Amino acid sequence: MRTRRIGDVQVGAIGLGGMPMSIEGRPDEQRSIATIHAALDAGVTLIDTADAYHLHANEVGHNEALIAKALASYGGDTSDVLVATKGGHLRPGDGSWTLNGSPDYLKQACDASLKRLGVDAIGLYQFHRPDPKVPYADSVGAIRDLLDAGKIRYAGISNADPEQIRQANDILGGRLVSVQNQFSPAFRSSEPELELCAELDIAFLPWSPLGGISRAGELGSRFAPFAEVAQARDVSPQQVCLAWMLAKAPVVIPIPGSSRPETITDSVKAADLELSAEELTRLDAAG
Repeated sequence: MRTRRIGDVQVGAIGLGGMPMSIEGRPDEQRSIATIHAALDAGVTLIDTADAYHLHANEVGHNEALIAKALASYGGDTSDVLVATKGGHLRPGDGSWTLNGSPDYLKQACDASLKRLGVDAIGLYQFHRPDPKVPYADSVGAIRDLLDAGKIRYAGISNADPEQIRQANDILGGRLVSVQNQFSPAFRSSEPELELCAELDIAFLPWSPLGGISRAGELGSRFAPFAEVAQARDVSPQQVCLAWMLAKAPVVIPIPGSSRPETITDSVKAADLELSAEELTRLDAAG
């Protein structure tokens, strides 16, 4: 697969989002592990997770542990796989999502993620979502401390606006390597963050790039130009969508969520799909 850069590491241009394997509607573990193995077979070297990707209160880090198990059981070399996880978002177990951006909590969460992933240092650790009750600088300061302590190799943020991106990069001393924001044909309000990341040479990781777990299969019917380009190219609308994102800027690395081997195998083919300027213009206008 073609590669793109996070920090000074090259990763496959299409990553794998682990969330669908651990929350509502998740498959059995065997299928999830098969999905991760299929991604690795296809050249995926960026896997995105979070400690909050679980269902019940007593299984925090379910997705992290699942990914660690899949990597350990894979027959090939996984030394070049960058596992990105996140802290600061919580699931109490009643279906809700809550926030805790306090520095003490983030450091504790990082230590717990380290154990579940079974590594000496987390590849990429991201502050999951701003907590209105905690100054943003304090939360990012905790990520800086983890970076300085060697517990994480790279630092990122998620769900951030342009001001927060600049502030985080400043607090991290220019060491912010990634921003993970929602971006899809249905959700384009992160264009300013994408453009800022391109300007600053920071990786932009679109989450839910195909519209989310329940809507990804409907992408072509919801946005006709994506279906039309897909039909002309004899590929899936999902491939067209990911290729469209890759064409936005060299810093874009989509992380489509998947829980089936066939869907991630299809998605990675977008890395080799080059769309024409005319096609890109049509897709840009399809919002």
